[in-house]
Amino acid sequence: MKIATWNVNSLNVRIGHVLEWLDIANPDILTLQEIKQLDEAFPADAFKELGYHAISSGQKTYNGVAIITKDKPSDIVTDFPDLEDPQRRILTATINNNRIINLYIPNGQTVDSDKYIYKLSWLEALIKFLKQEQAKHKNIIILGDFNIAPEDRDVYDAEKWGEEVLCSPKERAALSDIIDLGFCDVFRQFEQVEKSFSWWDYRAAGFRRNAGVRIDLILASKDLAKNCIGSSIDKEPRTWERPSDHTPVIAEFDI
Repeated sequence: MKIATWNVNSLNVRIGHVLEWLDIANPDILTLQEIKQLDEAFPADAFKELGYHAISSGQKTYNGVAIITKDKPSDIVTDFPDLEDPQRRILTATINNNRIINLYIPNGQTVDSDKYIYKLSWLEALIKFLKQEQAKHKNIIILGDFNIAPEDRDVYDAEKWGEEVLCSPKERAALSDIIDLGFCDVFRQFEQVEKSFSWWDYRAAGFRRNAGVRIDLILASKDLAKNCIGSSIDKEPRTWERPSDHTPVIAEFDI
């Protein structure tokens, strides 16, 4: 099984990129974040033409998540049961007995902002939700834009970034709490090139200078992680015309 995640930063703008990448990479499952469109505008037919089922949980202008899958998804969930939140940030489905949890975790803006408080409360709700999911499902993959760099090596200049948003101790502690539930960051199971990132700022030639961060993650439950045979970041779409500021992250499992 080949699964990937990609924050496309507007599906309306980058539908051509997504369709091209699906044709090239041929994943079994692709999760998208920041589709930035309502469900009624979601181009499910375009994915159907390539042989994919497609589901979304979208909103106008901001946020929004989608799952593109060769096999039909079931048991779809679009909200935390204990958190009323109009922002569309989670989409969960069962695909071939694997529970796929697609996330667009809040950015947090700055550590002294209300948006940071919202991010931390959202992460608390996520952890509670994951515990509930673990009670019902053995094989779980959590993936998406986490807006958290797990370690200093996941930041182009950790000293310069310091403990600002994406790298603050409270965010990293929440991510550690998620992993401690029994998940593995599969990208780090394999030898990787130093300074491997998944997001680069559009400003100041961030991509050309490789001034990026690794915030797009794939976490697998431990039994699944044992069957992971590779994980990589595909930087090619970041070179295309009018690219997203993120690029796809991939994991392959021998299941």
